[in-house]
Order: sequence, then structure tokens, then C-alpha cells
Amino acid sequence: MASPRQLRITFLFALVMLIAQFLLGMAVNLFVTIPDQHPGANPPEYFSGVAQSVTWAILHGHILLAIHAAFGLVIVLAALGTLVQAIGNRRRGIVVSAVFGFIGVLAAGFNGGSFLNYNQDFSSMLMAAGFAVAVVAYSAGLYIANDETSTRTTA
Repeated sequence: MASPRQLRITFLFALVMLIAQFLLGMAVNLFVTIPDQHPGANPPEYFSGVAQSVTWAILHGHILLAIHAAFGLVIVLAALGTLVQAIGNRRRGIVVSAVFGFIGVLAAGFNGGSFLNYNQDFSSMLMAAGFAVAVVAYSAGLYIANDETSTRTTA
């Protein structure tokens, strides 16, 4: 079981990673033009298109896009690790915040893939919404983990 201190570090690290990813995404939005035609663009099937698009972005895209896409995959793995750690803690508030954080990260990631596939601004907006859900969830988890520590020291 993770200690409250370990959970605080995990939630804080998740927030730092999300902010870094947000800044990378803004740089991509401002300085990178994603071509309309690339492997995975306008696929007949969403998931195979996402796999092709993300692979293309990491291996052949502009350096900022490559870093943004690769770091997104790292964040998905980190969100899964955070969820596993939270489940091991067995506190409902911690688990709920980690679940919502994971859902937000997945939503942002899948909509990032959708943006690569179809180049629709709405996908970018949904990516930002997933980011916001994850930030709120991990902030709540950080608060709950911190509150757990203060409760133990005063009790």
C-alpha cells in the first residue's frame, strides 16, 4: 500500500506531466502544420487509423509533434500506474480521483488521435476537456492525500 506521501508525490507528478504536455500541445498548435495526408489520415476505421497516425507522428512528424505524441503515451502509462497505486491504497476518494484522472487522460489521448486522423478542431477541444478533467481529478487526489496526512498527524 502506498503511503500518503507517496500518493502526494504521484498526484503532483501527474499534474506536472499534464502541464508540460499542455505546453507542448500549445506549441504544436501554434507552430506545427499537420499535413492533411499522412499515414492514418481519414481512415475507414478509427483505431487502426489512430495507431498509424500516432506512429507517423512519433517517427516522421515535426519534432514538437513527435515529442507531444510520445509523451502522451508515457502519460497514459503513468495514469495507469497512478490508478493501480490508488487502488492499492483502498481509500475511496483517492481511487475515485485516480479513476477520473485516468479517464481524462484517455479522453485527451483518444481525441488527440482523432485530431491526427480527421484534423477536426472539435477533437482538439475534446482533448483540452480531457486534460481539464485529469487536472481537476489529480488536484483533488493531491488534496485528499494531503488531508489524509494532516488528519493522521493531528489525531
